[in-house]
This record gives sequence, structure tokens and C-alpha cells, in this order.
Amino acid sequence: MAIRIIAAWYFVGRDNTSVPINFDSWTLDTYGYQHFVANEGFGLINEHVDVRADHGNLIRQIGAASTVLLKNANNALPLTGKERLTAVFGNDAGDNPNGPNGCGDRGCDNGTLGMAWGSGTANFPYLVTPETAIQNEVLNNMGAVESITDNFASMQIATLAGRASVALVFVNADSGEGYLDVDGNIGDRNNLTLWQGGDTLIQNVSALCNNTIVIVHSVGPVLLGDYSKNPNITAILWAGVPGEQSGNSIADVLYGRVNPGAKLPFTLAATREDYGTDLLYIPNKGTAAPQVSFTEGVFIDYRSLDEAEIQPVYEFGYGLSYTTFKYSKLQVTRRDTGPYLSTTGMTPPAYSLATSSKDTSDYLFPSNITRIPLYVYPYLNSTDLETSANETDYALPGFVPAGSQDGSPQPRIAAGGAPGGNPQLYDVLYQVDASITNTGSVAGEEVAQLYISLGGPYDPKVVLRGFQRLSIQPNMTANFHVDITRRDISNWDSATQNWVISNYTKKIYVGSSSRKLLLNSTLS
Repeated sequence: MAIRIIAAWYFVGRDNTSVPINFDSWTLDTYGYQHFVANEGFGLINEHVDVRADHGNLIRQIGAASTVLLKNANNALPLTGKERLTAVFGNDAGDNPNGPNGCGDRGCDNGTLGMAWGSGTANFPYLVTPETAIQNEVLNNMGAVESITDNFASMQIATLAGRASVALVFVNADSGEGYLDVDGNIGDRNNLTLWQGGDTLIQNVSALCNNTIVIVHSVGPVLLGDYSKNPNITAILWAGVPGEQSGNSIADVLYGRVNPGAKLPFTLAATREDYGTDLLYIPNKGTAAPQVSFTEGVFIDYRSLDEAEIQPVYEFGYGLSYTTFKYSKLQVTRRDTGPYLSTTGMTPPAYSLATSSKDTSDYLFPSNITRIPLYVYPYLNSTDLETSANETDYALPGFVPAGSQDGSPQPRIAAGGAPGGNPQLYDVLYQVDASITNTGSVAGEEVAQLYISLGGPYDPKVVLRGFQRLSIQPNMTANFHVDITRRDISNWDSATQNWVISNYTKKIYVGSSSRKLLLNSTLS
């Protein structure tokens, strides 16, 4: 691990060239302490270098390309922008009253959800809300648009919904890192319901407007109830967490500049229980580390629902388009490869990059160093190791893990041999091709998917093993191609600690989702 870290340092030339740091992640102030927590080294700490280039346009494209169209009854979408009255509803459509960065590390659910919360977040340079983008779209078409972004303004919502020719309802569900508590959700969500009274909002609007379109911004699966069957809800879209161009991205899809082609990366089930396995909501070992047995094995998400024969609301891999596609001409080509050979032999000895002194005095703090409080230094406070360690269990059995200082050659792992495992696991055994034809009137993108049944009594019914996003013009055909590797049709054998191909019959399926498998073949 140490070698991997230091190798990167040498690779980028940091041993020869030192580039001054031009930003501070702790504060946006231009001047401040270089060592923020210790209040040491006052000076210029942020030069506010703009590195964005044309990133905004790319973010907009990604946001639109990753939006999943779940329902589109009677071609309710795309809209024209010339509807008699467009009504926009939901806290998730509007601004955070305190600004897009008004909550530290995005630790709140105020306004539209463009980013989840946690230490990995960044500040928005701006945040285009759905309300703004839709208003611009409608005004450019000389239309009429009104918005209500208070989810609990029941009377006003009812009045506007009853007048609207199309109602766009924005709802969300957020999560993040566990050091922040947002409405009682300490990192992970407590449930799969919509936030901010989203369900009530959808029900109130759809009861009065027979052309209600629901847009969900969420970090993962949510419970959509019976909205898929509600005749007044004509369209549903899942737009993920799209970033700074959120409003423009969803407007591009709603108004047909982008034909949606994304697929669900998870199942939308009817209830939490339908997913099978559950989370550990509270620690189960007191102050000790929580323990989970993972008795569900590989049966998670669609594999669990398939095994239990539960019908999802929208299955894994599902997603509609403004056009239609036909699957045909499945062809499987077997490639001749050699037998799988386990990795054998011994590893080389551990690297010895330099000789090191055993004299502890060589590692004492230099006399001329100015120590920064709380900073971690690679020096000793004392020539006595026990004193420097300041650990009550110093030198007790287990303090130094067994074998940790053994640098001698070790037996190679049978399934190892290279990063990612035995290189032969990635031999291509079969090539799969199929024809995907755009049978509609507009250009579109289809994500064709390859699933494999491993055939064993303890295997999932199917597992995703490949996919390809194809851009196809009307009445044109594209070739779908996926390679099947040895790893794709292997099972892990815990007895031999290696990958094996079982004797059970292997079948492949090509389709548009995990439940819509349109072509199939048996592997020879």
C-alpha cells in the first residue's frame, strides 16, 4: 500500500518539483491560515482558479442522457411549450432560500436536489432549477406558466392544479455521509419514501389535473405506489441527482430536444419488503463493531425479486424512449481458447527499496523543526519506542500482526496472478451479436442488455453481464455486440478458492430490461 501511494508521488514528479497549493478545502476565504485547524501560517490560501472550461455543457448533456422515462401514456411527452397553462409544483423544482450552497456540504433538502450531502461534495458555481428552465422554455414559446414550490400550500396547490393543462410535479429523496443528520436521516435514508410530503403533493395535484407529470430526483430507489397505474399521471421520469444544470437537463427531455434513453440502475419495487434483504438500522453489538451475516448471498435487487417471483413496479434496466425498437438476429460465436490454468508458483520477495537504520535516535524530531499542532509527523518523540507509541498494549501479543514482517516469497493464489485475478478469467469465450432496429419516427438511443443464466440451483435466474448504448436513426439498424468472458460464466468455489465453470446449462438473453428478454440462446 505504501509503495502504491509513493509511486504516484514519484510518477508525477513531486520529488523534483513542488507546485504551490492554490486552494484550501476548509474555507472559501482568500486569506486565512494554511493550517486551518491549528490556526498556523496566515497568508494567501485561495486563488479561486476557475477550472471549469466548457464543463457546464457536458454536465447538461449527462443530466439529460441519464434521465429515465418510466411512463409516457398516450405520448404525453414531449411537451411543446405552448400548452395553455403549465403548472410547476414542488420544493424540488425551486431554489434553496439560502442559496445553492446555503447548507454546509449540502446537508439539507431545501430546494431542488442537485447534489447529495457529504465531504465529497463541491460548491455549485450556480444551480439552474427546473422552475427557471421550464419558465424560460414556456416564455420562449409565448406560453403561460405558474409555480408553487411550497409542498404544504394545500389550498393554492389545489387551485392551480385545477386550472393547469399540464402539471409538472417535482419530488425528491436525499442521503449522504453519516456525519450529517438531515431530518433524522444520519447519512443513509431511514426509508424509501419521498421527502417533504412528496406523496401527498403528487396525490393532491393528480386528483385535480388529468395530465400530471411526475419528476423524481433521488439518490436511489423510492416507493412510487400506484402512480404507474394512475390514469391522471401521464408520465413519470427518474432524473437522479443531476448537478448544476439540473433544470436545463430535465427541460431538454421534457421538451424533446433530447430523446431519453437511460435505464434504471436498480429496481423500483412496490414495497420495501419486496427487496428482500434489509439494512441494519441500529448497531447490533453495542459499542463493538456492528455485524451483518449477508445471508441473502447474491440475491439482491432484481435477483431477489426474480427468485421470489415478485412483480416490480419498474424492473432493473427498464426505461422508455420517444421512439420504439425491435430486437432480432441473435448470433452467438464460440471462440477457441485454451483450458483455464490456476496460478501456481511463488511470489517474489517483498521489495527492499533501501536499507534502514535500527537506531531509534535517527528518527527523532529534528531540533530545528517548528511543529504544527495536530499535524502527523514521521518522527519519534523518544528513543524509547514504548514511550513514543503511547499505547497501553504496546508489545503485547498481536500488537504486530503475525506475518506482517515476513518479506519472503509466498505461494501464489490460484485465482490470482494479476490485478483483477487470473488473466485467463478475461479470455473471451463467446461473442454475442444482435440487430437493434429503430422502428419509430425519431432518432433515439437504446441500451441493449445481455443477461446470462448460470443454470445452477443456487444461481440467480439471470445476471447482467453486458450492455451497449446504441444511437439509431429512424428505420435504421445498429449492431449490438458483447463479449462473454470466462469470468462471466464462472462460479466461485469456496472449497478450492477458485473460479469454476459448472456443468449446468448456460443460457444467454438479450433484451431491453431484466424482465423484457426478447432474444435467447443456449451456450454450446
